[in-house]
Amino acid sequence: MRFLLPPVLLVAAVAVSACTGTTTPSAEGTNDNSSIVLADATEPTTLNPLLGYAPEGVSKIFDGLVEHRADRTLQPQLAAQAPKPAADGLSWTVELRDDVKFTDGSAFGAEDVVATYRALLDPAAGATVRPEFAMLTGVEQLDVRNVRFTLSQPYAPFPDLLVLGILPSEALAAGGPLANSPVNTAPVGTGPYRLAEWTKGDKMVLEANPSHPEGAPRIKKLTVVFVPDDNTRAQRMQKGEFDGAELPPRLAAGFATTDGLRVLDHGSADLRAITLPTGNPVTGDPAVRLALNLAVDRQGMIDNLLAGKGTSASTPVPAVLPEFVDPGAVFRHDKAVAEFTLDQAGWLRGADGLRARNGVRASFTLMYPIGDVVRSDLATAFVADAKAVGVDVQLAGLSREAIVPRLAQDAVLGGGGDPFDPDQALYRTLHTGADGNPGGYTDAAVDAALDAGRRLLDPAQRAAAYLQFQRAYLAAPGLVTIAFVAHTYVVRENWNGYQQVVDPAVHGGLSWGPWWNLQKWTPK
Repeated sequence: MRFLLPPVLLVAAVAVSACTGTTTPSAEGTNDNSSIVLADATEPTTLNPLLGYAPEGVSKIFDGLVEHRADRTLQPQLAAQAPKPAADGLSWTVELRDDVKFTDGSAFGAEDVVATYRALLDPAAGATVRPEFAMLTGVEQLDVRNVRFTLSQPYAPFPDLLVLGILPSEALAAGGPLANSPVNTAPVGTGPYRLAEWTKGDKMVLEANPSHPEGAPRIKKLTVVFVPDDNTRAQRMQKGEFDGAELPPRLAAGFATTDGLRVLDHGSADLRAITLPTGNPVTGDPAVRLALNLAVDRQGMIDNLLAGKGTSASTPVPAVLPEFVDPGAVFRHDKAVAEFTLDQAGWLRGADGLRARNGVRASFTLMYPIGDVVRSDLATAFVADAKAVGVDVQLAGLSREAIVPRLAQDAVLGGGGDPFDPDQALYRTLHTGADGNPGGYTDAAVDAALDAGRRLLDPAQRAAAYLQFQRAYLAAPGLVTIAFVAHTYVVRENWNGYQQVVDPAVHGGLSWGPWWNLQKWTPK
């Protein structure tokens, strides 16, 4: 649930010869639609849930204790019923199912849950998801079917974290750093599929789990080909190499009239936003931050660059969580007020039309992940809006390896978000000292509202805390939020079972998107 580092920055690709479809046989020489080939922009770096794989669940390989459904409700998965909180909110008890097995044939039980979460808590293991579970202090087996989680303080959205995939206790018995675990490349889970092949930089093949408690998937083979470049993915989809792919709206639109293909739109909590590092003398200035938020033409970007597939965002609270949204928390697009704000703060235009103050030019670098069409387009439009008010922004399309070391000084057009609860994305991105706060943003009123939002258990009080957060944030923005982008997909119409869902930021061939419930699809 990390918020602003672009997920597309995680990988690479090569061609495959196989495709399934109504007229094209699969690699096995059949055309019965029992296999499917999808294209994904992002290749996992690991398949270990404790190292960040499938943070919102529906991974195909693993099940969590609970899972999110299409209506955003949280339902039991490996749990027999919903997690139950203690009266003081300092512990949660989970009853487990007794009809589940791992794909290696071993039985699932309370010892596996305890082993997974104790590995998460073990500093020597180095679980990268540990910061998300900062409130978790312990887990214990109460009996053969019940486990209890102990917290350091009440944490209202704790059940949402229990989508974490469960590993067999045997896979964790050796202890030691998870970075060296065989699970990373050869996982054993309880999910509807198991890993059959992973050719790094190329593709991953999953095979159906015939013993899954919800029944064996009718799609027996799932191949995901990793193609990080948007244009290349679209070209190969056009050639018939894939049965489905996520594509930017303007590329997906080209498939709207293609026989046998369907273009799908999914709403999302996937924010596109520009970080404004505090340590940079330009982006760290409150007047510049406010002016840029007034200067940016959010709706124009959505209409012209996203083909209307997005929702304008003045704050990072997603519109798909309406109970938490303050409709009045909006930055109007107002170039005149933006210019007045900069003038009043001493940022004055020079002969070249660009501003400076005390010898410091109003100029900074904006990084974006190379190969990402949407981020490239949005970054280019932002440069124009900033220049219109006298601020010079230099673009840099870079790899992840090049971006990460520069986050404290240079801006980045990132993305991310959570459609299930506002806490994780907001707290880790904007709370003082949080590990996901790339620009070093700090504001006491924002901190107080975010602290209340995660601590309060009453839904009405939580909603009030996030309304207060938005008012505080509007007075002292730490980002230039642009839009919650809709995710667009092209899918071959060979199967029944598609169900629209609101996407989190993490999505693709192995998780959310049209294929979030692919294990329940049936051939036409």
